[in-house]
Amino acid sequence: MRRRKFITLLGGAAAAWPLAARAQQAAMPVIGFLDSRSSDGMASRLTAFRQGLKEVGLVEGENVTIIYRWAEDRVDRLPEMASELARQAAVIVTTGGPPSALAAKAATTTIPIVFLVGDDPTRLGLVTSLARPSGNLTGINMLANELEAKRLQLLLQLVPQAQRIAVLVNPASVNNTETTLRDVGAAARTTGLQLQVLKANTAREIEESIAWSERQKPDALFVGATAFLNIRRVQLVQLAAFHRLPATYGQREAAEAGGLMTYGPSILEGYRQWGIYAGRVLKGAKPTDLPVMQSTKFELIINSTTARMFGITVPASLLALADEVLE
Repeated sequence: MRRRKFITLLGGAAAAWPLAARAQQAAMPVIGFLDSRSSDGMASRLTAFRQGLKEVGLVEGENVTIIYRWAEDRVDRLPEMASELARQAAVIVTTGGPPSALAAKAATTTIPIVFLVGDDPTRLGLVTSLARPSGNLTGINMLANELEAKRLQLLLQLVPQAQRIAVLVNPASVNNTETTLRDVGAAARTTGLQLQVLKANTAREIEESIAWSERQKPDALFVGATAFLNIRRVQLVQLAAFHRLPATYGQREAAEAGGLMTYGPSILEGYRQWGIYAGRVLKGAKPTDLPVMQSTKFELIINSTTARMFGITVPASLLALADEVLE
C-alpha cells in the first residue's frame, strides 16, 4: 500500500512539473517582437539583441519571455500583429522598417514601444523630439538613410570611370525612397553623374528592373538601404555579377553574400543597443526619459574576391578606409 501511495504521489508530482514550468513562464514579463520581414537570416541580429538584454540582466526563457511576430514582408499584417502584442506584452520592440513602428504606435498609446529604424524618427512621426521623446516611444536611429551620399562617393572611388549609375529603391518604403533619391541625386549633380531610378517591390520586379537597366548600359548599381532589398541581397548580388554591374549596398550582409562593397551603420551594434534599451524599459525606465539613440559606429566592407572578378583594383586609399576586407 505504501509503495502504491508513493507511486501515485510521484505521478502527481511529475504531472505538476510541466504546470509549474508553464506557470513560471507565464509569470515572466513579456517582450513583443514585431518585424515586417521573415526570420530568415536574422540569427546574428537576434543574438546581438539578446546580448543587449543580457547586459541589463534579462535572459530569454529564464526571466523574460519574447513573443515573435514576423509579417513575412506583408505590411498589411502588421496592424493585427501589433494589436495582438499590445494585449500580451509589457514592452513592444519593432524593427524591419518604419511600417512596424507605425503599426505598433497605432495599436497602443500605453504599452512602451522601443523601435529600431534607419531614418529620422521625428520625420517619420514616431517622436516629436530625439532628446525628449513624447508619448510611449523611444528607440534607435541607425542613420542608414542619411549615409547615402557618402556611400555614392565611396562607390565612385572604387569605380572612378562611372558616369551613369542605376539606383534601385523599394517604393513601398516611401521615406527611404525619398531620402535616397534626394541625397544621391544631390551628390550626383555635383559630380555630373547620370542616374537611372529603378523601383522594385518584389523579387520579380528586381529582376525586371535590373534587366531593363542593363539595356541602358549603367556603369554601376546603387542599392537603397531598405529592409526588403537587404532580404533580397543574394538575388541582387547574383544579378549584379551576371550583368557585370559593380554594386554598393547598405548593410554588411550583402558583402558577406558576395557583394562588392557595403557602407552603413554596424547592424549588430545597433541591435545590441536596441536590446539594452528594451531591457531598461522593461525594468521600469520611461520612454520619455530615454533619448532616441543614434548610431555612431559605421562600417565600410569591401569584398576583394568580387573586386577581382570584376577586374577592379581597389585603391590603396580605399583599403585604408575599409573596416574589413573580405577574401
